[in-house]
Amino acid sequence: MKNKFLLSGVLFLGLMVGCQESDLDKLNPNGVTVDTFYKNGAELSSAVNAVYAMAKANTLTSREWFFLHDLRSDDVAAGGGQLETPRNQILIGSYTTDNGVASGVWQGFYRLIHRANVVLDLSEKVTDIPAADKARLLAEARFLRAWSYFDLVTMWGGVPLYKNYVTSVEGSLPRSTEKEVYDFIIADLKAAAEALPATYNADNLGRATKGAAQMLLARVYLQQADYTNAKVELQKVITSGTYSLVDEFSDNFIEETEFNKESIFEINFFPAGGNYNWDADGNGATAGTETVRTQEYSAIGWRNVIPSNGLLNEFEKGDPRFAKSFYVTGDKYNLDKNVLTDAAQNGNSSVVDGKTMKVSWRKFSLMYKTDQTFLTGGINQRIMRYAETLLAMAEVENEIGSITEAVKYLNMVRARKSVAMPAYPTAAYPVGTKDQVFAAIMHERRVELSGEQIRNRDILRWRKAGKLKTEPFTYFQKNKHELLPIPQQEVDNNPKIEPTDQNPGY
Repeated sequence: MKNKFLLSGVLFLGLMVGCQESDLDKLNPNGVTVDTFYKNGAELSSAVNAVYAMAKANTLTSREWFFLHDLRSDDVAAGGGQLETPRNQILIGSYTTDNGVASGVWQGFYRLIHRANVVLDLSEKVTDIPAADKARLLAEARFLRAWSYFDLVTMWGGVPLYKNYVTSVEGSLPRSTEKEVYDFIIADLKAAAEALPATYNADNLGRATKGAAQMLLARVYLQQADYTNAKVELQKVITSGTYSLVDEFSDNFIEETEFNKESIFEINFFPAGGNYNWDADGNGATAGTETVRTQEYSAIGWRNVIPSNGLLNEFEKGDPRFAKSFYVTGDKYNLDKNVLTDAAQNGNSSVVDGKTMKVSWRKFSLMYKTDQTFLTGGINQRIMRYAETLLAMAEVENEIGSITEAVKYLNMVRARKSVAMPAYPTAAYPVGTKDQVFAAIMHERRVELSGEQIRNRDILRWRKAGKLKTEPFTYFQKNKHELLPIPQQEVDNNPKIEPTDQNPGY
């Protein structure tokens, strides 16, 4: 069921961090400003909706966000020469400080943070709604701010930490340390979890929940190899009784089964109607109503990226998740009315088990019910789901608990009715030692969560912890490719950041 709460309140609130100084002197006397807004609860709710709207902007989850994560992982390869240069640069590790995709995501997250800060700083003016409702709205803003900072700190390291909204370049900040950013994220998420509800009614699906804050907090702890605190948060999610695996794996990636029992947090888009908004700011009547992902990745779309050979060959023979994650030539699509051909798939082929074939992404593709070759769509972007919770618990149990318990959680994911893979141990994956269990965890996370913008962070944290036996990227240079470069526009426009503050290697 699609809800429309996020269509209201798509407002540009205040001035953007990093604006040119000349822009800061301009004020529309007829426009809504922070001084005339926030008179009542309805306006506060509208402002929070505007924070969600920014999360769906072209620079974030409707386009550039999933590209940046996937291209920084080893889940994808170029679909062909049609992959634009800025994206290919990220894929092959030749990006520089002016890469448009990375800069766009950076800018998008800071716009979101700015909107959240406006909400949190000016909410004291609102006194006409119940205290619990106000606390919940502020908790939603904290959650979205924490989510933004988590992506920023994992990809860029220490970043400017804006805890309040700014109105001029004099309010610009230098880079904070990674620890300072992580500590702020943790504080935001703990506060958010206290005030967020476990569930919402049908009209408010897509808002942040208590479980979403707890699961994101578990991700934060995992990224820092803090397995003890990660386990505490994961246990809260597991024992809440709110979530469970759905029987059909594919239900996590199509329109008709959004907001199911496995979903912990997802970004809400709307059914295809040709209303994709290319505006990076998340503004306008159609801002964020659709995502372009189905067009970018689909076999009969642009097919800009395809699953990498490494990912395809990671799947065990007979694993049903292969066919549920990818299309191959000969597969049926469009409600089984069409058969996929080589000619219909633009670009490169893959090699699977020594055989050359064309393989394309099925996850988040509308091809299961259409044969249109240009299509933006409304499949929600799942950010966190319960299968990840179970696999994360397997990892923390393996690190600080019992390998028997770790294997139990792995097997829960494999036992899903539509998957029903043999339980560990298997011939390929014995689980008699901690190292063997970790190998099974790495395998299971990769095949279960492929193409879900998780692999990038897994590689980052496992590399940092010295857990990668082999480096996934041939281009990788130590003390350079661990982090993205701070965007050149930030270095140029932020008076508190000097060229010497740039990340190593750039």
